[in-house]
Amino acid sequence: MKKVSVVLAVSLVSVLVLLGSCKKKSDENFVLNIGFGGSLCEAPIHVAYEKGYFEEEGLKVELIKLASGTAFDALTAGRIDACFALLAAIIPPLSNGLPAKITSGVHTGCDVTLVKANSGIKKPEDLRGKKVGIPSMTASPAVFTKRVLADRGVDIRAESSEVEFIIYNQTDLPLILANGDVDAIALNEPLSSIAANEYGYVALMDSAVDKPYGDQYCCVTYVSDRLVEKHKDIAEKYTRAVQKASAYVNEHQDEITALQVEKKYVAGDPVVNAKVLKKFNYIPSVEGAYKQFTLLAPQLQEIGMFSKDIDVAVLQKNSFVFFKGLDAKYK
Repeated sequence: MKKVSVVLAVSLVSVLVLLGSCKKKSDENFVLNIGFGGSLCEAPIHVAYEKGYFEEEGLKVELIKLASGTAFDALTAGRIDACFALLAAIIPPLSNGLPAKITSGVHTGCDVTLVKANSGIKKPEDLRGKKVGIPSMTASPAVFTKRVLADRGVDIRAESSEVEFIIYNQTDLPLILANGDVDAIALNEPLSSIAANEYGYVALMDSAVDKPYGDQYCCVTYVSDRLVEKHKDIAEKYTRAVQKASAYVNEHQDEITALQVEKKYVAGDPVVNAKVLKKFNYIPSVEGAYKQFTLLAPQLQEIGMFSKDIDVAVLQKNSFVFFKGLDAKYK
């Protein structure tokens, strides 16, 4: 009996060692597919790739360009494993079962709502009864615009909205506004700055400078549930690399915007883009994103962006994954 027990114990250890070896080999061969949409604020993704932060973490990565508003579908379909999103934009899909986890807050600011200089529209409330052109209903500039309007007492609930939101191709939005088909357009940077410079539009809302939004975490990193379940170490390494890259962006905006344009991650003039990027605050923080979720989710729920049957505290708990190996100052 004693001999049998020893044999069984040795066999069990052998199995565990074999499984560990297979897991390590699986991680070594895994290619992390990271989505990006071409917005200026995604700089940490571009930097982590071009400056070797992903490589330093031992990651094999592929960057996948996505159309505006399609990242969540791409993640659900398995096309990407990780991405970058406006916190306000990802909360409603998470409440509806998006198989993802937020891993860190990244920066403040990045979305702008533009109007014609002679439109007579001077404040967000003036958009009552007007039309706003957006890239998609889930795109970050659309969600930001709705949030500001709701904060100003404008009804934006689907069944009774005082503002009409119309979807257009993102690159067509500046011309759509010029033609008078809409009264305002919502874009992220640098497209909003490019449109403002070309057409003389003015910012009605700007998440980088308007209070209180300019002081709040805007964008976050997130990963798929399947990545956390099958390759949690890789999810942690991705987060750590992007946090390091974010800190680098915060000190080297001119260099980074030149790199973004040179490598065709972002359109526009590097000098103009650098001025915009300097409005953002790139200090990565998991705790910052978690606290912002506490503030933001009830607001989004109140204005009808997700069901009032959802327990916000439970949603918050289920929407994050925390890693022990991150730099202490970014946790």
